[in-house]
Amino acid sequence: MKYSLDPIGIVHSPFKEKFGIPRQPGLVWVKSQIELLAPYNLPEAVSGLEGFSHIWVTFVFHQDMREQWSPLVRPPRLGGNRKVGVFASRSPFRPNHLGLSVVRLEKIEQKDKKLLLHVCSFDVVDGTPVVEIKPYIPYVDRIEGAAAGFAVEAPQPVFQVNFSESAEQQLQEIDVEEFRQLVSEVLSYDPRPAYRQSESGGQFGILLDKYNVRWEVRDDRIWVFSINPA
Repeated sequence: MKYSLDPIGIVHSPFKEKFGIPRQPGLVWVKSQIELLAPYNLPEAVSGLEGFSHIWVTFVFHQDMREQWSPLVRPPRLGGNRKVGVFASRSPFRPNHLGLSVVRLEKIEQKDKKLLLHVCSFDVVDGTPVVEIKPYIPYVDRIEGAAAGFAVEAPQPVFQVNFSESAEQQLQEIDVEEFRQLVSEVLSYDPRPAYRQSESGGQFGILLDKYNVRWEVRDDRIWVFSINPA
């Protein structure tokens, strides 16, 4: 038996590619929008939702859809060296390609015939299809004393992020303090693949919002050396 799902919305996110996306929701403060699609973009469909501070969002890992799936995956949380069962992980490489995140709901906006849910700290790439939205209810969704397997504590920032003189000048031209915060928080968690996180040196690039951010690891810190329009 097979089932089909129709997207009810699409995500507008500053994360334009998978590289650099936080590996869990809530780690990095970043603004995104969920645009509800017709025929689901009716104000009646979200009536009462404004009373909830957080929502559950079910989405499709649309950039990771493969015909083959593996029963074992390598979670980045374990350094990419150990394998666990796919159902014991939050890997995007799943049989049905579905993800689930809880995000903060900032506001609901009707704008130019569009119905937008403004959310914070969503860990998905721009253009991600949304297939379901439900309110987060603390008394049932937060379970005190729950066991967390190999992910007992929240990951902590690894690096201090510095900006070169030229990068600082480019930031001033952008004149968006939120963008500086976004770059600093994303890079502080070391977005490099697990197998490269023990290395020093090497240049990397992340496409954030409208800008290509170039950086490198040097002296146990991350140095951003350029921020250019994408």
